[in-house]
Amino acid sequence: MKQRPFAAQFVSFTAVVVVAIVAATGRASAHVKYVTPGSEPVEVVQFLLTALSDPFTLAVLGIGGVTVGALVALYLHLRPARRDVAVFRETMASYDDLLPWLLRLSVGLPLVGAGFAGYFFSPLVQTAIPTFTRLFGIGVGFLLLFGFGTRLVATVGLLSYLVGLAFEPALFLAFEYVPGFLAIALLGGGRPSADHLVARLAADDTLYSRIDPFYRAVAVPFVRRVEPYTSLVPVVLRVGLGISFIYLGIAQKLMNPGDALAVVAKYDLTAVVPVAPELWIVGAGLTEVLVGVALLFGAFTRGAAAISFLLFTTTLFGLPDDPVLAHISLFGLVSALLVTGSGAFSVDAWLHETDESQKHEDTAPSGT
Repeated sequence: MKQRPFAAQFVSFTAVVVVAIVAATGRASAHVKYVTPGSEPVEVVQFLLTALSDPFTLAVLGIGGVTVGALVALYLHLRPARRDVAVFRETMASYDDLLPWLLRLSVGLPLVGAGFAGYFFSPLVQTAIPTFTRLFGIGVGFLLLFGFGTRLVATVGLLSYLVGLAFEPALFLAFEYVPGFLAIALLGGGRPSADHLVARLAADDTLYSRIDPFYRAVAVPFVRRVEPYTSLVPVVLRVGLGISFIYLGIAQKLMNPGDALAVVAKYDLTAVVPVAPELWIVGAGLTEVLVGVALLFGAFTRGAAAISFLLFTTTLFGLPDDPVLAHISLFGLVSALLVTGSGAFSVDAWLHETDESQKHEDTAPSGT
């Protein structure tokens, strides 16, 4: 009951996100430009009309949609393998202490790669000052990997990304850095990290603790202020990744069919699955949008994260000339969602509360 007002606001938020993504489509460059340097422009409305006027395409999409809906309804009704699901969730949640390390690797590694390759967050973005770009990527990336000054470094990284995005819309392609940096800023370095080692030295009766001017005066008060918000890390991750997936599906496929058709042709994807190129693009786009909406609302979050991982594996590693290193952040962040689950303000949380209420009603003694 408590989440219904939030749900209404969240629906409005989702609509705003989708509209914003569509509006930005013409300004932001597509992922497929990594592997297709140029392609013939294709009029979006004409492409969609052609694709959706094909009876076979409509049948496949319709059957796929009905099948997904039926499977979800069947799962909610039967709840098969309850114990298996519970053990899986418990096991994933037991890795919570390693979450900061996983997040630092997920963001630090691609930043180091970006620095050595000379691009700014995304391979599509080359700056006019390559030396600074290299030093920024390598410096911020290695500091995150070492876990030294983690929260400060993550904040600097986030602000740098946002400033860059204001000047270069193509950076929206690397939007996953926003939830990544935010989550790291909330959680800190964790363990193992240089911050953890320094904190242990500063907190104990050591020589270092007598000369450290930072730990008790700044670090401890800051951690106390941030602590109440660490529970929002799952929300930050899934909302950020949900936006990224919706962008991938709408802006880069459904609204950018020319480049998408070029990818299908270049890798002869119709030989892998013998369907029309239009069905490839529409199907892939709708699948990514569906996964993005599921993450945005926190519906079957761990399942959506697992599907995300599968999509990344097949679409990125299946393209031999795709810069996979640039997408390590996506792999790492969906892995983090496997650990955290959906968190608050989610369909999963509502379903859990409903289950607990039902169990309580079933076990409560009947009134006289």
